[in-house]
Amino acid sequence: MSRLFRLMVSAMDNSKLLQNIQDSFIGRDTVYPLAGGGSSPRRYLDSAATTLMMQPAFRVAQDFLAHYASTHSELHYAARGAGHAYEWAHERVLEFVGAPGDEYCAYFTGCGATAGFNRIAAEFAAKRPERNVVIVSEMEHHSNDLPHRKHSAEVVHIPLMGEAPAYGGLDIDVVGEIVEKYGERINYLALTGASNVTGSLTPIHQLARLAHSVGAYLVIDASQMIAHAPVVMKDPAQGDADIDVLVFSGHKIYAPGSPGVVIAKRELLAEMAPAEVGGGMVDDVYLDKFIPSLILPDREEAGTPNIVGAITLGAALEVLIRIGMDNIRLKEIKLIDLVWKKLSAIEGVNLYGPAPSVVPRTGTIAFNIQGFDHGLTAAALNDYYNIEVRNGCFCAHPYVREILKPELWALDIDPDAPNSEAEVERKRGMTRASFGIYTTEADVLALVEAVADLVARKDEILAIYEPEGSNGYRHREFEPDNAALFNPVTSLERALGNYP
Repeated sequence: MSRLFRLMVSAMDNSKLLQNIQDSFIGRDTVYPLAGGGSSPRRYLDSAATTLMMQPAFRVAQDFLAHYASTHSELHYAARGAGHAYEWAHERVLEFVGAPGDEYCAYFTGCGATAGFNRIAAEFAAKRPERNVVIVSEMEHHSNDLPHRKHSAEVVHIPLMGEAPAYGGLDIDVVGEIVEKYGERINYLALTGASNVTGSLTPIHQLARLAHSVGAYLVIDASQMIAHAPVVMKDPAQGDADIDVLVFSGHKIYAPGSPGVVIAKRELLAEMAPAEVGGGMVDDVYLDKFIPSLILPDREEAGTPNIVGAITLGAALEVLIRIGMDNIRLKEIKLIDLVWKKLSAIEGVNLYGPAPSVVPRTGTIAFNIQGFDHGLTAAALNDYYNIEVRNGCFCAHPYVREILKPELWALDIDPDAPNSEAEVERKRGMTRASFGIYTTEADVLALVEAVADLVARKDEILAIYEPEGSNGYRHREFEPDNAALFNPVTSLERALGNYP
């Protein structure tokens, strides 16, 4: 680990470290032009899609590049250092999620969490074909739904609590009834730790007990939970409630460019054949056969790994360990309660999912302005206020459309009609603001003020925007100069200017 990194964190207590780290994210104050004239720093409220880069973690990666080499060798200094740093990153993952290294293994995958889910779905289906049922929920991200549909004979979707627009959150009694109904036919439950649409948290240890009661495994999608709430895969105080497999994406936890992560019980991984073959995962290769390594995680990480990304992630996790996820959670709860209360008070704004007083939530707030398509709200927030949010169905189409059904029916729109026209798709979605540890009270109050302003200027905004495709809107007059935005060619030319 870099000396700079150690110096930055060693002298601070947890609360001071959290306060200081909030201001250390790359691009947090990037300035963009405004449709009303002038410019301002952006307010980044799109963390559920991907988080900003933590500066200390980035510096660790930069320091490592001075020693860069591939792993799998101890015979020159740089390769030895790379191997040790890569191992350190694995250890940080295990520590962060409370997974003892003698019982669990962490390995890195490509394509974020998606690769991990595809791997687990395929292997679990092959391992226990007689258990041909997988239980998921109606609020899953596609990456924790479609792989199970592909590999399992039957996928059962658990309905959620409440009714639209407050539909969301798992009722543990309903889950228990479904588990009892399918019993030993269930191979595993694959459930999100937190919804990427509403932020609703799930009781993962209670789910583990239910799964284990019928000999099923529990697979948790922690992508939306990992940066917001403490995660402990094995807690002795919880009894038979340990998590069998947990998957998340490094880019969701302040390390853009880092790989996805799978943490699984060693006994499960040991029973699986390697998913990918190539260099680094074999003990020996002959013309007529090859011998896979028995060493974990080596046999799960064929090829040259994303060493820089893994080290960046390890450094980000180390910072969060030192801050304490309990402290981060307490800070975020205050922001969630504040923005929910303020947005709820604006007439003409629809909020989605259960209130935080009903189901604990992460800092993800989905809403719509009545009379606006979701794309129009997102475009206007960007153009006039430099507030960056996401819009659409967030790769959770069934859940979003279930929540929106009353509104869509009122517009004579079929929520589930396939291949709808662009005009319909512009109605079948939401606007989503989502927080990171860099999000401040000023950020969320700016969002509330901007939404209230858009409601007040509804006719004006509707007149100066035109739809673009099925998901977007474009201002009729405001077209920012591309020079004000990032251009890789311009950036490269500027860099090459240092080498005349």
